[in-house]
Amino acid sequence: MSSHTKRIKWGACTVGALTAAVLAMSTTPAAANGTYSGLEYVYGAGAWSDDWGNEGVVDTNTNRTSNATCLWQMVLWANGYLSSNSDADGDFGSRTKTATANWQSASGLTADRSAGKASWSHAAGRINYSSGTESDLYLTYVGSAGRSFILHRFPDGVYQFVDADGASRNAGYNYRTCS
Repeated sequence: MSSHTKRIKWGACTVGALTAAVLAMSTTPAAANGTYSGLEYVYGAGAWSDDWGNEGVVDTNTNRTSNATCLWQMVLWANGYLSSNSDADGDFGSRTKTATANWQSASGLTADRSAGKASWSHAAGRINYSSGTESDLYLTYVGSAGRSFILHRFPDGVYQFVDADGASRNAGYNYRTCS
């Protein structure tokens, strides 16, 4: 093999390796498995009334144990589908799965037992303004069962909620601190 042929092959390998490296760096990491927004937390910007329209999936297979699941359970509790707010433990188990299906049926949604885009969007209709500005909002989720909980949307768009223990939790998809 001539030295010219070796240089061409070496150059082709180098270009291939560089291309692979650039592609790997340019793709967004799967920060929030199953999310539509691609963000690692429940997010909002602009008008708060449409914040939850692109949220990720929480169910028994996707983001099963997370603070986003805990927030979803608080929604179910506020609407009377979980008996106690202490059921908001951040684990999407059989009780949450059944409660989600019952809530979806009563809400006129497909009862697929998975809280995805349609479920989050519908739930957002029960969020009410409390105080603050568009960039730093305090909101209240008021469920159909007359139960409510506090939400805070920070200037960076991250949603936080007050859980059953009275603790403020960021609504992330990749971690679970509520129990």
